[in-house]
Amino acid sequence: TLDREYAQGPESLKNIYIRTKNNSQVPLQDLYAIESRNTSLSVAHSGLFPSSTISFNLSPGSALGDVVPIIQNVGNEIGMPTSIQGNFQGTAQAFQDSLANQPLLILSAIVAVYIVLGILYESLIHPITILSTLPSAGVGAILALILYKMDFNVIGMIGILLLIGIVKKNAIMMIDFAIALQKERGWGPREAIHEACLRRFRPITMTTLAAILGGIPLAIGRGDGAELRQPLGIAIVGGLIVSQFVTLFTTPVIYLLMDKLWSWRKQTKSARAMIQVGSGPSSGPEPSVANI
Repeated sequence: TLDREYAQGPESLKNIYIRTKNNSQVPLQDLYAIESRNTSLSVAHSGLFPSSTISFNLSPGSALGDVVPIIQNVGNEIGMPTSIQGNFQGTAQAFQDSLANQPLLILSAIVAVYIVLGILYESLIHPITILSTLPSAGVGAILALILYKMDFNVIGMIGILLLIGIVKKNAIMMIDFAIALQKERGWGPREAIHEACLRRFRPITMTTLAAILGGIPLAIGRGDGAELRQPLGIAIVGGLIVSQFVTLFTTPVIYLLMDKLWSWRKQTKSARAMIQVGSGPSSGPEPSVANI
């Protein structure tokens, strides 16, 4: 500790001496330099590094996906030194993380649904028919967001992921009924899927309307947090409306095409097996003819 007279200010340090190994004394002021300048009272850190935050807002009608690449290009154009590293925080960072994980997340969800449906129907083609309803739902969700001038953000992507589980019930209702008719009554694929469309039209419409009515309060809601709920509701309602009209026509067609493709594959395998059996060498001795 120092006496009070040596702690009055930086100038008092010149009166303090340090003893060296040679038993000589060196004034402390020879070991440092004093510089006076303005600085901040506190230094912000990001992890272990000092950082400075630059905030920005979007102009009306601008999308975050268009602004992020511009900011990155500006950093390269001004020749920022390599010792300075820049990254996004807050909403921009969440946007970048969502872009990095979106393809993998959607692909994982589709693969999981395909595996579950394949185990349920013990088939490789019926899950493809059911998953064929997903593109129309995704297109409907994106068109609805564009119509209401909303960005495709993380909440909108969550709505599309929810549609993966909701929309495929249309095809499941029809295909499940058609498969039962083929197995129990021996009907052909065309007659079975036609009867399934007639019988399952009412429950498909009722369940879709129930899901749409459940999403409308999210789409038209107001108040605190409405900006987060609206993209979710609009994506769900738009995807359901488009998929309802499209899948009623496309699912029977894809069902028949897949059935023909599977039948052709089975016939091809059977023909190859017959050719291999018929072209094999004779294992027994040749029959002899006796003259009587």
